[in-house]
Amino acid sequence: MKSESNEHWWQSTVVYQIYPRSFQDSNGDGIGDIQGIISRLDYLKELGIGAIWLSPVYKSPNADNGYDISDYQDIMSEFGTMQDMNKLINEAKTRQIRIVMDLVVNHTSDEHKWFVEAKKSKENPYRDFYIWRDPVNGKEPNGLKASFGGSAWSFDKKSGQYYFHLFSEKQPDLNWENSQVRDSIWKMMNFWIEKGIGGFRMDVIDLIGKQPDQLITENGPRLHDYLQEMNSNTFSGKDMLTVGETWGATPENAELYSDPSRHELSMVFQFEHSMLDQKKNGEKWDLRALQVKDLKKVLYKWQTSLQHGWNSLFWNNHDLPRIVSRWGNDSKEYRVRSAKMFGIILHMMKGTPYVYQGEEIGMTNYPIKNISEVDDIESINMYKEREARGYKKDTIIQAINKKGRDNARTPMQWNNTKEAGFTTGVPWLHVNPNYSEINVEQALEDPKSVFYTYRKLINLRKHYKTIVWGNFIEIKEVPENVFAYVREDKDHKFIVIANFDQQKNLIKLPKYGIQKNIILGNYDEEMVDLTSYELRPYESFVIKVK
Repeated sequence: MKSESNEHWWQSTVVYQIYPRSFQDSNGDGIGDIQGIISRLDYLKELGIGAIWLSPVYKSPNADNGYDISDYQDIMSEFGTMQDMNKLINEAKTRQIRIVMDLVVNHTSDEHKWFVEAKKSKENPYRDFYIWRDPVNGKEPNGLKASFGGSAWSFDKKSGQYYFHLFSEKQPDLNWENSQVRDSIWKMMNFWIEKGIGGFRMDVIDLIGKQPDQLITENGPRLHDYLQEMNSNTFSGKDMLTVGETWGATPENAELYSDPSRHELSMVFQFEHSMLDQKKNGEKWDLRALQVKDLKKVLYKWQTSLQHGWNSLFWNNHDLPRIVSRWGNDSKEYRVRSAKMFGIILHMMKGTPYVYQGEEIGMTNYPIKNISEVDDIESINMYKEREARGYKKDTIIQAINKKGRDNARTPMQWNNTKEAGFTTGVPWLHVNPNYSEINVEQALEDPKSVFYTYRKLINLRKHYKTIVWGNFIEIKEVPENVFAYVREDKDHKFIVIANFDQQKNLIKLPKYGIQKNIILGNYDEEMVDLTSYELRPYESFVIKVK
């Protein structure tokens, strides 16, 4: 347990992720921008969030939607200017909202001045900012693969060497073994800290310790040394939120990142739960049905395993499909109920919850019929690779509809006017046609909307330290498709029940008896007899026990 001295603002707040390109366009060019975000800050204040995680707005040629940065200390022109960015930080602050910047320091764009210089010659002072190797038998140095397909090595004809990239060839990896690289990164981070930001979300941070000659790409031997050096040179003592994206995290190494005594990060994003609907030893595109018992096992494990570290809680982000379509039910009959169920399960757990734009109104995936409708580089590359390997087009499209990153990136649905109120122009990516039924304006007018469930969950966390700090106890005597747990401390006790199922499920919990204190639920129920109660499809509620 904690002592009062190590409480942090980011433990009791809820973070809202904005994907700027798709949030709000202010000038009619079809691309969301910083002024658009500023115009929606009052909406976010009404929701109750305390921080915005802002996906990259730095200068970029956009080979990977801003995750390929060409200048860390400038803003992409289509998003606005540094003046706009300063205004966003200050306007958010007046509403008690902090801005958390997305930090991409595993790699840069190949158009970054460091790489432009590095390519000039082997003797260039910036050459060692990146990872270069001679050919082996006239080919790539080894068989390491890039996440977006193909080899992780690209040949530079001018110097006769290969450079290393774990993502696209336009995203060369930085050489973290070079102390000048690290010093340059600390300087850049401090530039943003001095602007008054609230922290950093660190893209694929578990890859910075890579040792490609040993075929080590994640969790390299010097990873934690680098993070401790980063901490001491930048955000140490400043009470900032720092969250690392760590696809390979386990509870054991999550403690290494987030134990306060180690002086690394506040928390990490772990993705164990998000890989439960892919085949074992397969890629994310190799689909299998989610088993709710597996999801419960993983989430409960993370709730109880971190003795000294801190959890991040999320269903959605810019890389993941919409949860209500993925594991819930986005039909007209059950979309609202299942969207509320996901909110209740997650926000009552211990850790810092993250809401991805549109999640709070129950936005859904947008199925496509043809690869020509796809923007995402990862989905396009996978399509080409699998088509070449003989996969049926229908099977590939099905996988993209289920898991493709465009699902999360369709523009935010503000109202039922043309293009959902996102833009007066032509949107950079298709708007989901269901915007006339699913939009912010409609949600704000309906007291029973998903929005108000999320707002109440966010407020509960602010008012009850039990939800932030209390013990997590699984209730085991329930059907396997039912989530049931207790959050309690010496002051309060909450029971959370959720039927993760379109079928009814009977629960019998005699020791909890008849309960009248339903403080939040997705059916109009005032009292439940837990000694014997039939849960309706996706029914979920929170009970405060006196």
